[in-house]
Formats: sequence, structure tokens, C-alpha cells
Amino acid sequence: MKVLMINGSPHLKGNTRIAFDEMIKVFDQEGIETEILNIGNKDIRGCIACMTCKNGANKCVFDDIVNEAAQKFAECDGLVVGTPVYFGSANSTLISFLTRLFYSVPIDKTMKVGASVIVARRGGISATYDEINKFFAISGMPIASTQYWNAIHGREQGEATQDGEGLQTMRVLARNMSFLLKSIADGKAKYGLPEKEDFHRTNFIR
Repeated sequence: MKVLMINGSPHLKGNTRIAFDEMIKVFDQEGIETEILNIGNKDIRGCIACMTCKNGANKCVFDDIVNEAAQKFAECDGLVVGTPVYFGSANSTLISFLTRLFYSVPIDKTMKVGASVIVARRGGISATYDEINKFFAISGMPIASTQYWNAIHGREQGEATQDGEGLQTMRVLARNMSFLLKSIADGKAKYGLPEKEDFHRTNFIR
């Protein structure tokens, strides 16, 4: 059982990494493997809606870390996405990455567990939390929650270590996510995945 952790911060050892490390302590106790992929300091362009990924390529036309992450995403059981808050939103590099990853990867994401981790000096947490969770919700991925919003506070590198409640929130999140992962694995073994209907697309303009 494996969780892929996407670090959307440009600071590889910043407060987002502190939050991840707190979660990893619990994942280790639960026997769940983790891998961190640092993308926040990469040069990642946005989607250009060329549809190459949907017309036989089965991958993004831009062959960068998004395509590298695609196989890791396909193989993992859970996905944690962490980001600092910039202007009340996630790091724009991360959003470019997620948009292309979720759209271009031709895999069934149903029942992969998703969790967001938001890091802020002060405000913008709930808006960013909602922004990241939308990627999970539209993909049939159960969303792991904790005792509060999935957030920790800190501006300067290392300040998150002073947020006792935030650190606890990360531990509870990892514990809840572990439970979901194991419960879903048991459910899939016993019942399989939910039956899928053919998608009925209704455009507003026809």
C-alpha cells in the first residue's frame, strides 16, 4: 500500500515538508509506504487544451514531470497534495501540474484516497483547501479529513513546528487516511469497485 505525496512548495525543506514529515511518522507506523515528489520549484506550463492526451497519446504532449508522475499516480493507493497559500490560492505551478496530470492520465482514479495539506501564514486556507479537493471530488476519489481543515500555519521556514494543533491535525489526517486506505482495500477485495454507468454528458449549449 502506497501514498504519493506531491509537494507543491518551491521550498523543498519548508513548512509543507514539515507537515508531510509529521504525516509520514504515522504512515510508517501504519505500514504504508510513502514517496514525496517535489514539483513546486519546477518549470511546469499549463494545459493548452490541444487534446493530444485524448487522441491516442495517453499522455501529456509536454513531456516533463507530469508524465513522470503519471505512472506513480497510477500505481499509488492514495495521493496527498500539499501547497503553500499564495494570494488566497495554491501555488500556480502546482495547479498547472494537477490540471495536466488529472486530465491526461488515462487511469481509473475511483477509490484512490485524496488528501490536501494547506500551509499559510494566516489566511486563504479554506479557499485553497476547496481548490485542491475539487481535483479529487471530480475523479471519484474519497477525500480524507481530519479534526479541522487540513492545514498548518507558518511563514518562515520551520515555523510550522510551533503550530502544535497543526502538527496534530497532520497526524490525525494520516491516521484517518490510513484507515480509509485499508478499509477500501478490504472492500475492493470483498465487493469490488462500484458499478460504473456510461457517462451521460449534458452540455448547456448544444
